[in-house]
Amino acid sequence: MSIWWSLHLRREAASVPLARRLLLGTMETAGVDPDICFDLSVALSEACANAVEHGGDTGHGDDSRGAYRVTAYLDGEKCRIEVTDSGPGFPASPAAPEAPRRPAPMAAVSYDAESGRGLSLIEELADHVTIGNKPGRGGAVVSFDKILKWQKGAPLMAV
Repeated sequence: MSIWWSLHLRREAASVPLARRLLLGTMETAGVDPDICFDLSVALSEACANAVEHGGDTGHGDDSRGAYRVTAYLDGEKCRIEVTDSGPGFPASPAAPEAPRRPAPMAAVSYDAESGRGLSLIEELADHVTIGNKPGRGGAVVSFDKILKWQKGAPLMAV
């Protein structure tokens, strides 16, 4: 069985726990292993917090300037989560202006910094992470996948 949902959220701090609770409720109801639920909920919280903090107005005057989108897919043995915002996006590297990038490893992150650890934490918690910019009008896209483990007798376990 597959489960798919998408949220259009305001860039407000209160939206982060809302998205996290929806993801946790979905996975717990489906029978996903609690450790996997926890890892994905923390990763989602970090991605949403980044969208709230950095996904600001691009100056285009559209209705999405104060919002971001969270999409989650539980399909078979994998969960994929994508968080997109309408901000300026990630800075382009000179060699590949629109190529997705991987976050720096946790060892490269300064623990004295107030912020900047979220993307590295997502990489540590997920199996595959893609970070890039939306084509066209801009905005960041953070997507990550994790192989699911199921509780014994899970009602929606992949067959």
